[in-house]
This record gives sequence, structure tokens and C-alpha cells, in this order.
Amino acid sequence: MYGFKLKNVFEKLTPFQLIAFYYLTAVTIATGLLALPISHKDGVTLTFMDVFFTAVSAVSVTGLTVVTTADTFSVFGVFMIALALQIGGLGVMALGTLIWIVLGRKIGFKERRLIMTDQNTKSIAGIVRLVKEMLYLILAIEFIGFVILGTYYLNYYDSISQAYYHGFFSAISATTNGGFDITGASLQPFQSDYFIQFIHILLIISGAIGFPVLIEVKEYLQTSYEERNLKRFSLFTKVTTMTYFVLLLFSIAVVIILEFNHFFEGKTWHEILFLSLFQSTTARSAGLSTMDVNLLTEQTQLFLSSMMFIGASPSSVGGGIRTTTFALVIIFILTFARGQNRVKLFGREIEEEDLFKAVVVTLLALIMFLTVLIVITAIEPFSLTSIIFEVSSAFGTTGLSMGITPDLTNFSKILLIALMFIGRIGLLTFLFSFQSKRAKSNFRYPKEKINIG
Repeated sequence: MYGFKLKNVFEKLTPFQLIAFYYLTAVTIATGLLALPISHKDGVTLTFMDVFFTAVSAVSVTGLTVVTTADTFSVFGVFMIALALQIGGLGVMALGTLIWIVLGRKIGFKERRLIMTDQNTKSIAGIVRLVKEMLYLILAIEFIGFVILGTYYLNYYDSISQAYYHGFFSAISATTNGGFDITGASLQPFQSDYFIQFIHILLIISGAIGFPVLIEVKEYLQTSYEERNLKRFSLFTKVTTMTYFVLLLFSIAVVIILEFNHFFEGKTWHEILFLSLFQSTTARSAGLSTMDVNLLTEQTQLFLSSMMFIGASPSSVGGGIRTTTFALVIIFILTFARGQNRVKLFGREIEEEDLFKAVVVTLLALIMFLTVLIVITAIEPFSLTSIIFEVSSAFGTTGLSMGITPDLTNFSKILLIALMFIGRIGLLTFLFSFQSKRAKSNFRYPKEKINIG
């Protein structure tokens, strides 16, 4: 009888509410696993808040921590964090699809709608094939990263097991843009090793650029040379790729300009290049760092906060408002300023619904961001810049930190937990989760203009 009632409850939930529920379930399971004594090193005791914060940070692939992973968690605990990162990075429905396929279970219309919602795609057609290719690609990328980094780490660690242990976790953390590390100092021990940094950059971009982009690039490379001229990339891939790399190059330039006479003073050109390149890449959603961000000037910290707020691409492992949202809002403003009302890109006209969603997502993100920022600033003794940095990092599921997170009150930590969770499931999923299955109204009221500006 209870099972029947529970089934009725689930049937009343919308796909967006179900996705939120599944992620809450993943967080609950991760919290339980990380709370086990076997997950901790000898002599380590953790509060519920410490465990819960770590679990949410892992499932949301953020990387903000209130404890040092290397000093707190055992090998078992580290593997549980890696599993949570994998679940959060790929998405609960993607991994659920993999399990269904292995068990030979039929994937029905309802499951396909959930996958579509979780992956933030518009079409239900070919959604299972999309998820299969996405899983194969990401797992292949992680395996290659694991082999390369694990083999290279033999230069740093005494045993083969230690080298490949670090290579395994590094590959997952970088590809999922998780931001967790087991060195105790992120990638700062490898500040002068550009090979390790370069591999991490490639893994970070692979996870943040968006799964549909990776799949289209793979299909393009598999197309014969004669047929490549006939191959056309989708508008999504064009806008996503252009926006991602324009923002990356812009960020590198700004960081160099802002820090040239400060942190970069006296450094060689290659040190400046890799420090700015890695920091600009990781600030988008990854959270790993080759330097202490406290050493940067305040203006650079604020700029990196804005990059974390924008975040990664849609249908990727990252958070934030997403690159396409930012691009559409900027282009919409420029189009409106020219006196036009139709937004065009690459010979295509953008649908009004997408513009509407982009504006809604941006406004909702700003309202949430400012609300949390004001509340935390009112109850915490830290500087405004450091709080902006932490809040941006949580919302963008980035993980970069100025080190104040462990010293925040539990209430502030709960606010950051909420931001991390919303950042992972997506603002639209969060917003639409308040909808019910009631039929929409079919009647309309008379229109009337209101003065704006």
C-alpha cells in the first residue's frame, strides 16, 4: 500500500521536480557514505555539517571544502568523493541510463523526458544515443587523462600505486570540473610543471565546453576528408565554442593587464602566460589552482568572480548562468540598442523563447546572488571581496576559494550549499520545479503598454 502511495506521489511530480529529487537523493547517499568511519583517516572526526557540505560540493562538482581532503579522508573516502564527482559531472539521469542499458531495461518516454531535462536539451529525439555517446566520450577522456597523468606522476611519487592513484583522482576532478584535490594544495606543487598544467587545461575544457559540442567535433573528425565541406555544425556548437574561447582569451588578457605590475612583476613570460592561462581556465568552473588567489589584487579577484558567475557551457559539467545565456543577453542588448527586435547569429534567427529564458536566468541569478551576498556580508566579519569570491564560486560550481569557507557560520554554509545545489541542477530546472502539472490557462487578457526606462 505504501509503495502504491509513493508511486502516486512520483506520478504527480514534474520532470523538473523529479530531477531535483534525484540529485537530493544522490546528496543523501553521498553524505551517508562520507559519514562512515571507513571514509575517514584515523583520529579524524567530522561534524554533520562538514560531511554534508563536502557531499553537496562533490555532487554539484564544485570543490569548495570546509576540510582538507588529503588530511581528512581515507582512500575509501577519496574514492567515494570521486564517485560523487562522476555522478554530478555526468548527471544522475545519464548514469541511470547506463544502468538501464546494462540491465537491458527499456527506456520509456518518461525516462527520456527526464534525461532531456537533466541534460538541458530541447529535443527528445535521439536522447538515448546522445547520452550513450556522452558517456563513452567522457569516460574515454578520463581514462586517457588517468593514463597520461598517472604515468607522468611517476616523476613525483615513490610508488606506482601512489602515482596512478593521484592520476586517477586528478583526471576525474579535472574532467568533471570538480575542483577537489588530494595534494593538500591543489596544483600549486606543480606551478612550474607546464605539462601537468596543460593536460589539466585540456581535461577542464573537455568537461566545460558542453557534451553536444564534443559529440559534434567527434562526428566531424570521423567524417571523410571529402565530406567535411558538407558538414555543418549546429548553431549551439558555434555560439558555445565562440563564446567560451572568446571569454577565455579575454580573461587571459585582463588578468595579465591587472597583475602585470603586481603579482606578475619579475616573472618570466612563460610563467605569466601559464599562470594567467590556467587561472582563466579554472575560474570558469574547475576550481583547481596553481597559485594562492589571495595574492592577486582585489580587482583581479572581482574579475575572476564575474567569470565564475558566467560559468561553463550548457549541457556540460559546469554551473553559472552559462556561456550561451551570457552571449544571448549581450547580443540582445546590442540588437535592441540598434533599434532592432530580432537577434541573428550565423545566419540564423534566435527564437524569442530562448531570449526570454536567457533574460530570466540572468535576472534570477543576480537576485539570488545579491540576496545571499547581502545576508552573508551582514553576519560574517570577512571582507566584501572575499565573500563575493566565495559566493561566485559556489553559484558557478567552481570551487576556487580565498580560504574563508571553513570559518563561515553554519547558516552561511547552508546558503552556499543551496547555491551549489541550484548551480548544479540549473536555474531553469530550479525555477520550473515550482510548477505543477495543472493545465495551462487558455484565455488571454487585453494587452496594454507600460512606460519603461
